[in-house]
Amino acid sequence: MPAAVTVVIPTRNEEERVSSAIASAFAAGAAEVIVADGGSDDETLRVAAAAGARTLSGQTMRASQLNRGAETASGEAIIFLHADTLLPAGACAAVAHALERDAEFGGFRLAFPESDRRLRFVAALINFRTRITRCPWGDQAQFVRRDLFLSLGGFREMPIMEDYELARRMKKRGRVALLPLIVMTSGRRFLRKGLIRTAAINWSTIIRWHLGADPEELARRYRA
Repeated sequence: MPAAVTVVIPTRNEEERVSSAIASAFAAGAAEVIVADGGSDDETLRVAAAAGARTLSGQTMRASQLNRGAETASGEAIIFLHADTLLPAGACAAVAHALERDAEFGGFRLAFPESDRRLRFVAALINFRTRITRCPWGDQAQFVRRDLFLSLGGFREMPIMEDYELARRMKKRGRVALLPLIVMTSGRRFLRKGLIRTAAINWSTIIRWHLGADPEELARRYRA
């Protein structure tokens, strides 16, 4: 039998988007959806429960939210899904198949739902970067075998870059699967801050992290 897949969604004040993410996860074949909340003061938890997800609360750092969700998951495989991202049909079966064929970690191709030509260009660059680096980021719905993830200590408890750090760590093991299916993720941050500025913030954060900058300071600058 294919591995059962749990989808873990970290949230904080995502009442307007989380139900769509949950619905896409179940439609994609998830056996279980866990919403790990980080202190929402809106209706996120109520909306998530009404959509059929199991909810957890109490963690304030996304890495901690994701780890707690993975620890309580019942599936043999886990997809980490952002609340503003939608899984495609067949995603869970594709993940189970990839992990059965000796992959240990992976992600999806990415597209943006907004009808902005510039975002199509950004998505093409992201997908090209992923093919070259074999390091899918968090907005590409990273997936992993649950037992391996837990044995490796899960996400590093850091306020930013936890998805990038995990991707680099898993790449060193050499078993990364890049699935051809496409997740649809919101381009709201690119549109709000501007494409060039957002890309510059992203890459300057990565460079500063490699140079040993304090993650707390990086998180403050990134979210300013």
